[in-house]
Amino acid sequence: MLVSRAAFLDHTPRTPGLLASLGLAESGADVPAAWVARSFTLAAALWPLILLAKIVVASLSGAGFHHVPNGGLAFLLALNLLADGAVLLAPRYGAFRRLPPHVQKWLLLPMVFLSGLAFSLWLALASPAGGNPMLRLALPELSVALLAVCIFGDRRLLGLSYFLGALIVSVLEQAQMAQVVLLGSCVAVMLVATVRQARADCDQAIARHEQVQRAERSDRLLQEYERSGRGWFWETDRQGCLVYLSDTLAQTLDMPAGGLIGRPITEIVRPGDRQRGDGERTLGFHLSARTAFSDIPVQAAMAKEERWWSISGQPVFNEYGQFHGFRGSGADLTEMRRSQAEVTRLAQYDSLTGLANRVQMLGSLEQAVAGTRGKPGECTLLMLDLDRFKTVNDTLGHPAGDQLLRQVSQRLERVVGDKGLVGRQGGDEFKILLPGRHDRAALSHLAQTIITTVSQPYTIEGTAVVIGVSIGISCCPQDGVTADAMIRNADLALYAAKGNGRGVHRFYSSDMHADAEDRRKLEEDLRHALAADGLHLVYQPVVSTASERITGYEALLRWVHPVRGPISPALFIPIAEDTGLIAQIGEWVLRTACRDAAQWPEGVQVAVNVSPTQFANPAFPATVMSALAASQLAPERLELEITESVFLTDDADTDSMFTRLKALGVRLALDDFGTGYSSLGYLKKAPFDKIKIDQSFVRGAAIKGSRNSAIIKAIVSLAEALGMDTTAEGAETHDELELIRQLGCSHIQGYVYGRPMPFDDVVARQRANGSAASPEGFQSSRPERKTMLRTVAVHHEGHVYTGRIRNISATGALVEGLWNVPEGTLFAVELGENHVVNATARWSREDRMGIEFVGGIDLARLRAPPPKALAS
Repeated sequence: MLVSRAAFLDHTPRTPGLLASLGLAESGADVPAAWVARSFTLAAALWPLILLAKIVVASLSGAGFHHVPNGGLAFLLALNLLADGAVLLAPRYGAFRRLPPHVQKWLLLPMVFLSGLAFSLWLALASPAGGNPMLRLALPELSVALLAVCIFGDRRLLGLSYFLGALIVSVLEQAQMAQVVLLGSCVAVMLVATVRQARADCDQAIARHEQVQRAERSDRLLQEYERSGRGWFWETDRQGCLVYLSDTLAQTLDMPAGGLIGRPITEIVRPGDRQRGDGERTLGFHLSARTAFSDIPVQAAMAKEERWWSISGQPVFNEYGQFHGFRGSGADLTEMRRSQAEVTRLAQYDSLTGLANRVQMLGSLEQAVAGTRGKPGECTLLMLDLDRFKTVNDTLGHPAGDQLLRQVSQRLERVVGDKGLVGRQGGDEFKILLPGRHDRAALSHLAQTIITTVSQPYTIEGTAVVIGVSIGISCCPQDGVTADAMIRNADLALYAAKGNGRGVHRFYSSDMHADAEDRRKLEEDLRHALAADGLHLVYQPVVSTASERITGYEALLRWVHPVRGPISPALFIPIAEDTGLIAQIGEWVLRTACRDAAQWPEGVQVAVNVSPTQFANPAFPATVMSALAASQLAPERLELEITESVFLTDDADTDSMFTRLKALGVRLALDDFGTGYSSLGYLKKAPFDKIKIDQSFVRGAAIKGSRNSAIIKAIVSLAEALGMDTTAEGAETHDELELIRQLGCSHIQGYVYGRPMPFDDVVARQRANGSAASPEGFQSSRPERKTMLRTVAVHHEGHVYTGRIRNISATGALVEGLWNVPEGTLFAVELGENHVVNATARWSREDRMGIEFVGGIDLARLRAPPPKALAS
């Protein structure tokens, strides 16, 4: 603090002393000395008047310059001319002006004194004798001295010097006390006036110096402020036309400053929004009202790129209250606006995908459901969840997952277009908001298009990736009139879509609340069952077609709920995958199957299904090795069944996993072949020992006209070419068994050779029959039958009979209620409103008969009949 104060005091101008004030000493560096010598040049310019006065006075006194009687007078005249010439000419030369002001004054003082003294002496000697000396000498000298004092003006010290030189001769010549006292008094008065004037001049010089310094400092600061680009200044006349504009602003507008002078200031800004309080309209209002304004945001009208300014101004009035115009400043708001826009974008848009984020989607949904005039709005909300995204994230890493999300968002925007707003909820969840009313069929078409588009393969870091998407749909006002209700119900619909096998869309329905609660309870029970050893395995035999002997068993997971009874794996396995329990369950299945298989005869294998989550775990080979070591099972007796979904991220990690598993000596089987998303390219490098043909190709393959047999044959040929075994799953009838043998499948698995059985039953069967297997079941395949109880009208030869359908398939049905109908009787059966089919009776026993439809029917057209109204 002391240092700062000392520095401040050092820079405060010091008041000069008396000699410096009189111009006889150096004034110092803080106050320039130009004020001391500023009248020297003016005095030199007016000095010819002194010469003229001297000539006039000398002529009136009778002392002519043209006649010099002796050398003394000539010397005095020369001395006078020398002194006057010095005063007249010296200030005109640069060498003299470059001298310090006090030096100039010290040089001029003797010259001025000498000029007055020499003139007085010459006048005293050259004037005729006689008369009153005061009138003859003092009066002419005094007149010239007074003129000199007037010429020197506020430089009274110079006037005093001349005054003394001019009158000292006459005073000394008379030598009277009165004259001496009078001269002394005049000198004293002039000296006091000279000192006071010098002090005043010094104070004025200091004040002017400070004022100039402040003005220069302000000017420098303003110039630096303008050059920095942080702001600029402007000024207008009474008509609002520019009279000054900073060069920096002119450069921003890419125009010379002179080209803008004289133009209205409102021409350089765009018209704004009066309601928002910005733009040219508001600026024009203040200019016309002559009121001050501050920080009005305006947009530049002449800039090549979008630029925003903040303008402030004050009206300028003179001392009489007359308006002269406006003067103000401006600042560039462009970067601040861009920053605000970026902040707004970050607050409203997802930083990864650029889609609307959760906040914007919620706000848009609230506006959409708000409606007008007290009525709820109409809109549709689609909730999307990516299927198998977590696998991609876990195997390829989060950067690859982020890249996948960006590609998914681009596809969604391309499909939706301008029909609605696409947003990202977070993670792998997306939302689509469609304003207005939409037909249910159109929404289904849009949802299916989204599913198809999103399910197309992606290329991530050179790796082909395939995912899916499930969609839940809720509509306003049918499914809710608030944003929370719309979101909750769309989420329930999404939950149902994922529960129905994924890759589908579902509309919200009121019973989904019960389904969601049921799924939540089932999840809790599954966790409890896993902890309480409530799960168990069953084994289905796999038979060699050549030897008809059992070569192994497939381990299948089962869960018998203590209240609900048996729970289908198709129901609880997706729950396990969603909750992350599948890894723990899969490890338990692997260890249990290896332990059980170790008790079977040598050569009998066990097949265990491996989930994609297990396969993606780098520690999975170690888990397999641990299970084999704990059970002492030979590695070649363990067969791991892997689905095509593991190739969704076909990369180096996938190849490495296959290599590590094969190094253990276990067998690898490709499960559910032909139903996945991958191409056949992976068969070139994946070291599979077996291909399992999905049961969807096996069932019904023996029915006439089915193409499944051709597909099976192609798969068998492919497997033989690659040196792999084949297993046909789902064989149930003898004709399917015969077809599979003819097509060359090496193994068969299905009900025809036995249903899945517990471990104890497997052991008992092995003890009783060994590895021998014999087929059982129906002789031939028949279409899938659907059990129902429906009353139908049967038309025959103009009569209408009432019957009941017990079960139905695409080709026929079992009908009750008609007795002893002859075989081959033709009927017309009314299955529903506007749904009549022709049929033929193929057999009849008492009140039951089997009918065959002519041409077949579509079971999807059958709907439950509406309930009958109760009688009132």
